[in-house]
Amino acid sequence: MAFLDQNPGLGFPAAAAFGLALGSFLNVVILRLPRRLEWQWRRDAHEILEDAEVYDPPPPGIVVEPSHCPHCKHPLSWYENIPLISWLALRGKCRHCHAPISAQYPLVEFITMVLVLACVWQFGFGWKAFGGILFTCFLISLAGIDLRTRLLPDQLTLPLLWLGLIASIENLYVGQKAALLGAMAGYFSLWSVYWVFKQLTGKEGMGHGDFKLLAAIGAWVGLKGILPTILVSSIVGAIVGSVWLFAAGRDRATPIPFGPYLAIAGWIAFFWSEPLINGYLHLAGAR
Repeated sequence: MAFLDQNPGLGFPAAAAFGLALGSFLNVVILRLPRRLEWQWRRDAHEILEDAEVYDPPPPGIVVEPSHCPHCKHPLSWYENIPLISWLALRGKCRHCHAPISAQYPLVEFITMVLVLACVWQFGFGWKAFGGILFTCFLISLAGIDLRTRLLPDQLTLPLLWLGLIASIENLYVGQKAALLGAMAGYFSLWSVYWVFKQLTGKEGMGHGDFKLLAAIGAWVGLKGILPTILVSSIVGAIVGSVWLFAAGRDRATPIPFGPYLAIAGWIAFFWSEPLINGYLHLAGAR
């Protein structure tokens, strides 16, 4: 780590390559984890209802099964699976069936690379950067899954919460008290909005995964980071959601996943919660 810190000409290219590789893996998580969960839920439902055994082959695993074309199922060679570069070289099409390959693949890889470089730039090469990269990867995965399926799996939100609390033991980003209070405030702030909305309208305004995601973010950013996260996510969600509804010709009753906005705001608060709070207080005082 010290060597990379002293030689940024080697460290940053290595971090960029690492970010691209992580982005490739996150694409697998985003695409395959929901399918694995749905398959397991069907199996659990059959067992609970004591239905007759129905053959239901499991979808591809996240780690073991190699990548393949989603259209023709042809296994990808190593040179067809180089993050970002292969998609550009193939011009976004499968080499075998020429079906279009989703732009999600290079987009996630590029975003992951940029955010990994931001973590290294902010924290250097060490445990703080490693934790920041871990936090970033969880947020990218959760945002991608929520966009595709409107799910925020406990298999990701709860480990993210515990990792934040564990990091606070060593005061890596915030202390234990701040992390615990941040997790509590994150959960109950959205839960209270959900509960009041349900009492007034009889409808559920958001999913329970949103509470857990904000609680997990709170464990990483502390109590002070919760307000900036809520404010930024609300502003970004209102703007982007309104534009999307207008462009898609949908009405305001159309459900919109809130997880991606929480993820964006949580990442921003992780880096800049203090400047955001100070700027907000300065504006409030000026008024």
